[in-house]
Amino acid sequence: MAEETSTHGHHTDATYAHAGFGGDVRRGSRPAIVVVDLARGFTEDSYPSGADLTDVVAATARLITAARPAGIPVLYTTIAYTPAELAGDTVRWLDKARGMRALTENSDAVALDPRLPIHDTDPLLVKKGPSAFFGTALAAMLTGLNRDTVLICGATTSGCVRATAVDAVQSGFSVLVPRACVGDRAQGPHEANLFDIQAKYGDVIDLDDACSYLTALTTA
Repeated sequence: MAEETSTHGHHTDATYAHAGFGGDVRRGSRPAIVVVDLARGFTEDSYPSGADLTDVVAATARLITAARPAGIPVLYTTIAYTPAELAGDTVRWLDKARGMRALTENSDAVALDPRLPIHDTDPLLVKKGPSAFFGTALAAMLTGLNRDTVLICGATTSGCVRATAVDAVQSGFSVLVPRACVGDRAQGPHEANLFDIQAKYGDVIDLDDACSYLTALTTA
């Protein structure tokens, strides 16, 4: 079975390479970090929508710490629904993701994980769907900050991270996803969506590579 799985994987890689997918992105000199939904409702397994993402939070904290000396912006998102949105049944996504109805405005579930090195000046955008770009001012903020590259961290890989990566590249930004800085509730969807991001939308990179890229900008 292992040999069969390996053969299938090689065939998939070859198929994508033949189709011209998987090229490297152009890393700019003006990056920003976008931390997608590392709120307690996603990083703690006591919540219906959550999982234990301790390692993802720690890796993201390391990346942010590496970015601070170069003055690289860090922008956060969270998902929060008002009582009116929940009572009015207006958010179609919640038909599929019913556990996320617990992400109510001003609740502990929507608060950013306290283990993150958050500064008072870091923007926080509240969103209602998967993409950090849809229905928010994220694209305008990144453009106003004169950014050309986004490093995407957060949860979940198969949901909000992937949707944000797709919208980021469609908005004209180069996309880097540090593998250690994203997580999911299950390994299968996590790996499948990292494969998809690497093939089509951005570069999935090691945390050391990401930190070195940001640290080099400090002395540039």
